[in-house]
Amino acid sequence: MSRILGTTIAALTLLAFIGAPRLHAQPAAKMKSSNNLKQMALAFHNYHDTYGTFPPATVYSKDGKTPLYSWRVAILPFIEEGKLYKEFKLDEAWDSDNNKKLLEKMPKTYAPVTGKPKDKTTTHYQVIVGGGAMFEEKKKLRIADVTDGLSNTLMVVEAEEPVPWSKPADLTYDPKKELPKFGGQFKEGFNAAFADGAARFIKKDNDEQLLRALITRNGGEAVDLTKLK
Repeated sequence: MSRILGTTIAALTLLAFIGAPRLHAQPAAKMKSSNNLKQMALAFHNYHDTYGTFPPATVYSKDGKTPLYSWRVAILPFIEEGKLYKEFKLDEAWDSDNNKKLLEKMPKTYAPVTGKPKDKTTTHYQVIVGGGAMFEEKKKLRIADVTDGLSNTLMVVEAEEPVPWSKPADLTYDPKKELPKFGGQFKEGFNAAFADGAARFIKKDNDEQLLRALITRNGGEAVDLTKLK
């Protein structure tokens, strides 16, 4: 009996030892993602200060017909990645012969913070496009366009499905359809940067209407952030 009890205690101790690093790692990973998002939000504002608008979600060719690359490329000079930015041929698509090689140089700011990714060139950090969200297809928006208030509007989020970091691929929002799939790094929720530069962790079980209100930049909804979990 004592031998069985001793074995059980040893097994539980081992499980606790194995699980402890994971428990400690999650807050650190959340903090790291939060810092990444803050850096991106600051880059958006520095871009705005420089060019008078936020970068578009997708950069198109001069004739406006061909999608070339993501906002994640456009803000590279503002996240201390100016050298990498200069390596891109900005008149070519993200997957051209030259630009595709740069996928392997994904900045740490865009890298996953949990586990080992299946593809080291993909990122969960995406913006929300369409339906009155912070970004609209083929439009460059300004701070003045965010009439709901910067602190009430989502700017960059963790999306469930990762995408190649330079590819113009993000979450699409349609107020008549289901919410975009957030998450991907943490089971219980996702990190997000608001348009004022603040970042916080948002649980998935929040009220749907509150999340929709946070997605839109000009919906005119009454937003009570004290109810956000």
